[in-house]
Order: sequence, then structure tokens, then C-alpha cells
Amino acid sequence: MNNNLYPLKFNPILKDKIWGGQKLKTILNKESDLPNIGESWEISDVEGDTSIVSNGSLKGQSLKDLLKNYKAELIGTQNYRIFKDKFPLLIKFIDAKEDLSIQLHPNDELAAKRHNSFGKTEMWYVFQADEDSNLIVGFNQKMTPEKYLEHLENKTLTKILNFDKVKTGDTYFIEVGRVHAIGAGVMVAEIQQTSDITYRVYDWDRVDDHGNERELHNDLAIDAIDFDMPDNFRVTYDKTENQSNEMVSCPYFTTSYLKVTDNLKKQNHHDSFLIYMCVDGEANITANNITETVVKGETILLPAAIKDFEIHSKGATLLEVFA
Repeated sequence: MNNNLYPLKFNPILKDKIWGGQKLKTILNKESDLPNIGESWEISDVEGDTSIVSNGSLKGQSLKDLLKNYKAELIGTQNYRIFKDKFPLLIKFIDAKEDLSIQLHPNDELAAKRHNSFGKTEMWYVFQADEDSNLIVGFNQKMTPEKYLEHLENKTLTKILNFDKVKTGDTYFIEVGRVHAIGAGVMVAEIQQTSDITYRVYDWDRVDDHGNERELHNDLAIDAIDFDMPDNFRVTYDKTENQSNEMVSCPYFTTSYLKVTDNLKKQNHHDSFLIYMCVDGEANITANNITETVVKGETILLPAAIKDFEIHSKGATLLEVFA
């Protein structure tokens, strides 16, 4: 193992959003003067928003620097073969004070052709939800492009959308082409492909401080919507303590639920980095004789070269992610 590598933390990149609130400050202790913090990008290699290491001997280096210097030791041999000096995932916490726009994301093929980008397959883990808050995922009836466009034109889109009431722990897998939105009062942890391509189809007729509506992308969206998707977006998973319980596995990432109530000796058997998002409690992660603490609302990256490590906690809930 490369002795220079250890559990890495990064400075969160906070995003002001028209629909954002203050929970990322009040609940997750993110420091910011922004009035409407909608997103905290925990680990990002999106152009113009590259994460910077916040701990240890590599503090101040960017994720791009790490990729150039450590290559497969950071992300794994197969990942490096596919992605080169590009980190494959974007990791976020999201706070929706108001409803997000109704949106969807293109697949890899469309995103590459139109935007020179990856598609955006993603998942949500609800870690706080106000009473009676919703996620919007998919349609509530069999849908055709013609019927969809008719409702879009008549501003009755919400009549055909599926609203799900949610609570802490609810998990959703959002494939490309699926219409969706996070509802007001919901905070999620989001794991996704590295992409910032979103097609907005309806934004609740909102205007900004200057009276302008946000741009919609309906011409692009109509080709990107998959009208034949089954209603398989709700994720069920085990919560057995002190072991990794798989939640979502797709070609881009695998995420597991890990409730730690003991001292765990862990091994990374994957040809990949490991990411731990702490969604409750706190844990100490020790690798290469270096211990880092991760608390609720924090994220930590274990480079692929680290194969043996320990997690100590009396009750942390972690999302474990690899690519």
C-alpha cells in the first residue's frame, strides 16, 4: 500500500439554490453565509467545482491533483482504465426547503453527444424529512409522449406525476430518463455519476429576485424521457448491524447501508476506492496508522490502495459506496 495515502476528507462545496434552505447549516453544521444553501458537494470532480483535501499531509491538494499523482492507487485499476484522470462519482447532501423543479437526466449516449458529458444515474437516501413531505418519482399512470406533452402544454403536469410520502431511511434509485423531483422539507444524501446535466421540464412557475423564470429544457427532455420504465425505483434493504447491507448496485456504483455499533475490522475487496457518508452519529476510521473522525453530514474517501482498515463507533449510520 502507498504509505502516503490515508482516509481523505474534503472541503464541502456549498451551492446557493432558489429552493434551498438552512438545514445544511443547522443540522449538518456546514459553514456558510449563503441565504439558500441547497447542496453540499462532498466529493466532486465536476469542471470548476473540484474538491480540495481538508486533512492530513495532502491538505490543499485537489482531487485532480490526487488523480494525476496516484492514478489507480486512488480509484482502482479498472476505474482508472475507464475514467483516467476523472473521478467517476459526485457525492452530495441536498436540502430542499421548497420543491425542486421537475427534471430528468439524459443517458450516457445522449449526454456524450449533446454535452460531452456522462449521463446521470443517481440514488437518494432520505436522512431527514418534515412531516407529510414528498418525493416525486415517475408517473402515476401509463404514459405516452403525446399525453405527457398535452399535460405539459396545459400546465397540468403534476396530475400525472407520482408523489411518494417519505421518512428517514427511505431510498430511491433514479435511473436516467426517469422524471423526478425532491419535495419541500426533504434532505437527501445523493450518490450519482459525475455529471451536472439536468433537463428541467417544469419549475412551478417560480421567478427569481429579478422576476425571471428559470430556463426549461423541454426540447431536449422529450427525447431523453423513458416512458416505459417500470415502477421499480423504491429500494428495500436489510439493516443488519455491523455488516454492509447492499442497497443499490448498478454499473456505475454500489451503495450499502452500514450501522456500526462495535469495532469493525474491514477489508476492501473491490478494485475501487470506498466512500463513507455519515448520515447519523459519528465514527472513527483508521487506516495506515492514521485515524479520522467522520460525523453526521461528513464524507470520507478511502483510496483503493487501502485494503485493510477499522471502523470504531457506538452507533454511526454510514452509506458505503464504491464504483
